[in-house]
Amino acid sequence: MSSGILAEELEVLEAIYPTELTKLPNGDVQIDVEPEETEDGAEPLKVTLNVHYTDDYPQSIPQLSLEPIDTTFDDEEISQLLQELQSVGEDNIGMAMTFTLVSHLREQLSKLLRERIESLKKEEQQRERLELEAEEARTRGTPVTVESFKAWKVKFDQELAHKKAQEEEEKLRALTFKEREEYRRYATRLSGRQLFERNRHLEDESLMEEGAVSVDFSQYERTEVDQEEESEHVTFSDSD
Repeated sequence: MSSGILAEELEVLEAIYPTELTKLPNGDVQIDVEPEETEDGAEPLKVTLNVHYTDDYPQSIPQLSLEPIDTTFDDEEISQLLQELQSVGEDNIGMAMTFTLVSHLREQLSKLLRERIESLKKEEQQRERLELEAEEARTRGTPVTVESFKAWKVKFDQELAHKKAQEEEEKLRALTFKEREEYRRYATRLSGRQLFERNRHLEDESLMEEGAVSVDFSQYERTEVDQEEESEHVTFSDSD
């Protein structure tokens, strides 16, 4: 390796990368590298390029390695970046190539950054699409089957019975103790239709003037059964 050529190259590199380049005692260098472009809100990409110059440099490619700096890289990404650097080094055999390697690495980091941003956008679009599909499915409802209808009917009947029980309880609370007892006594022996007619009759009575007398016409109703029973007990004398 020509020490003069390498010394000149390192002098240039120190001028270009005054804060990024670190010279090691064994002659190796480390250069912190970032993408050429940055994106707002994107995770920063930054690596350290370790360069170990071979004895016959620049007639051979230096040994290269990458160390992430506060950044997450998977093995495939690191491998791809090193392959790119190896290819660029082969194209520059016989020439000082460190600056070219660093420049290409910056380009590749920019490309990787764009790919990551695009991947995040696709993930966001996928998430939004799934949320939209879920909302559409919710608003469309579930197709009704015999089983789902039966389950709904049981639940509906239970809710209806609960509602009626609450209404009945509220109605009883509005009555006096004596009125509640009488109401319950009649409710246990009257049919639903009879209860309805009785309640309607009571409501009509509430509209009557105070002191008016109501007449229970049911006392005068006679059924066909009653008439038949009476006819069976009618006897005729011999004189008739």
